[in-house]
Amino acid sequence: MHDRLFDDQKALVPVKPHAEAIGLDVAAFEECMGSGRHAKAIRSDMAQASAAGVTGTPGFIVAETDPKDPSKVKGKSFIRGAQPFSAFKSALDAALADLE
Repeated sequence: MHDRLFDDQKALVPVKPHAEAIGLDVAAFEECMGSGRHAKAIRSDMAQASAAGVTGTPGFIVAETDPKDPSKVKGKSFIRGAQPFSAFKSALDAALADLE
C-alpha cells in the first residue's frame, strides 16, 4: 500500500480502489480505517514530530541512543526533505565524530 500511495500522491482518495488493487481484504481494511483505533498514536507521533521541527515528509533525524538505556534517544541533526547521499553522509560523519 505504501508504494502504491507514494507512486501517485495526487490520487490518494478514495482509498478503497488502492486496497482492492493490491488484494487486501477490503472489508477488514475499511473497518480498520474507520475504527479510529490508531488515531491517538498517530496524533502523538505527529505532535512529537512537530516538536522536533518536522514540517513535512520526508524527514530524517540522525540520533544516538544512550548505551545504558536504549529507550533514550538524543537527536544530533535533522535532515529535511529529499536530499542527496552527501547530506546524509555529512550528518552521519558528524554524529560519528562526536562519539570519538
